[in-house]
Amino acid sequence: MCVVVDKISDLKTMLQGFRSEGKSIGFVPTMGALHKGHVSLVERSVAENDITVVSIFVNPTQFNDKNDLKNYPRMPEKDIAMLEAAGVNVVFMPTESEIYPEPDTRVFDFGMLDKVMEGKFRPGHFNGVAQVVSKLFDIVEPHRAYFGQKDYQQLAIIRAMVRMLGYRIEIVGCPIVREPDGLAMSSRNLLLTPEHRKSAPLIYQTLAEARNKTNELSVKEMIDWVVNRINSDPNLKVEYFELADADSLLPVQGWDHPNGIVGCIAVWAGNIRLIDNMMFK
Repeated sequence: MCVVVDKISDLKTMLQGFRSEGKSIGFVPTMGALHKGHVSLVERSVAENDITVVSIFVNPTQFNDKNDLKNYPRMPEKDIAMLEAAGVNVVFMPTESEIYPEPDTRVFDFGMLDKVMEGKFRPGHFNGVAQVVSKLFDIVEPHRAYFGQKDYQQLAIIRAMVRMLGYRIEIVGCPIVREPDGLAMSSRNLLLTPEHRKSAPLIYQTLAEARNKTNELSVKEMIDWVVNRINSDPNLKVEYFELADADSLLPVQGWDHPNGIVGCIAVWAGNIRLIDNMMFK
């Protein structure tokens, strides 16, 4: 049976009871509009913990576009049914005033980690992510927390925040879940027009093809090749494509890189912004 809670005090009391029984707690923070990618995180948590908590909260502080916040898909009844079917014990659905009784003015210093790629095009986004995730961690106090690797940079930021704030929480990164045609699952896919949805798989196809060309092309040539290939579809427009150090996320100059190389991309499909990534080395 899945219990839905909207008050922090009620959730803390409930979780304290589980903790006193020696039960392990897994946590999956979400913004709702759930899909199979979210469910894969939930199933991993259910398999690895006694109790699984999922939060559904569309966090205003991580949106730098008010229209994006307003248009973000919300379908709580469907989400709750999906979570119950996946074996979730507790769904936490707080209001904005419950999470932010007063404005959160904290500013996190992640060095260059939040200045590149997404950070460059969405200033303040990762600070908002760190604000809400740290608040949720303080409320839930999980043993493990689960995040998808589709948001590769976000996962790196969360790991950095956990080190910075001294949380004793295991951060578990889970593989990208894709549609049959390769498109990375995202709540924003629901907002694509049929025409843009038809074009969107080109993002994954191009990354997969590019990964096989590391012996033929230099890093700069590879970036140009990926951008030009995707932009050749009139329904798609690349915002950025970076080949970056898998740890620091700083751009790499060559393929010989000890930490591994990740290719991260953001593409506009009409008015909808899609992100994806793939390990190149």
